[in-house]
Amino acid sequence: MPRRCVAVTAIFASAILLGSCSTQPESAAAVPETTTSIPEAFTKLPSTAAVTECGPGSGTTTNDGTLTIATGSPSYEPWFHDGDPSNGQGFEGAVARAVIEKLGYNPDQVTFTSVAFNDALKPGSKDFDFALDQFTISGDRRESVDFSSPYYAVAQSVIALQNNGVAQATDLNSLTQYRLGAQAGSTSLLAITETISPSTPPRSYANTDEAKAALAAGEIDALVVDIPTGFHITETELPQSVIVGQFPRPNAVTEFFGAVLEKNSPLTACVSAAVDSLYADGTLEALATEWITDTADAKILD
Repeated sequence: MPRRCVAVTAIFASAILLGSCSTQPESAAAVPETTTSIPEAFTKLPSTAAVTECGPGSGTTTNDGTLTIATGSPSYEPWFHDGDPSNGQGFEGAVARAVIEKLGYNPDQVTFTSVAFNDALKPGSKDFDFALDQFTISGDRRESVDFSSPYYAVAQSVIALQNNGVAQATDLNSLTQYRLGAQAGSTSLLAITETISPSTPPRSYANTDEAKAALAAGEIDALVVDIPTGFHITETELPQSVIVGQFPRPNAVTEFFGAVLEKNSPLTACVSAAVDSLYADGTLEALATEWITDTADAKILD
């Protein structure tokens, strides 16, 4: 079922907005007072190019005439729906469909493929045109790949089983004594190491399914995930779990999601222009309202 979003809709990205921070900012600028805008470094993408320059027959795609989009496998709610990225449902599934239309492709001219999260971020040639899998834009990653303009901003959350003491935590400092886990290579894992600094090194897992299983089995006391994923897990997948709270905003690990492309891809400017257009006409906010859970009621872990 679609979820309603309130708190995060004001944080959408556009190439015309300045300020704020990433997980690892490209400049040494201090964390800003608000997260309603986007890092200035992100706005330097050449997003003024017309999206029509990358349509079918433009020669800008891996396979001419076909747009190849990569997603993770398995694909998770609320980002994709029914495990089918091609159906245009779920927040990122709907964003993909909207970008496809902006670029001038019909659904039958698009191929979806699976790629592991860390593989998509590796340097080198890609067998996809762009990838959507909650990739956080960060300076170190942009050394290996291109990112589109950001299409979503989100905080991290902590989830735990109801009967675990960590469920009563009220601040980040009180989490240091617990066994924490997150997906390998994710900003969630970075949030644990750089924001919480637990006394026990955090455990990393290949994907969210493995991390959820570890939480359910008691291998870890709490799991750190982005907050929309956290709400989905607690509401539909692990009903015995609860949202302990969300990280305060702004902070050093506030995330801005962008599409991943091969370094110096001819499509980068066009995908960015498509995202910018979707921000400007209200589409991104409407899609978040349809698909993402309201985060306003999750307590802040100061």
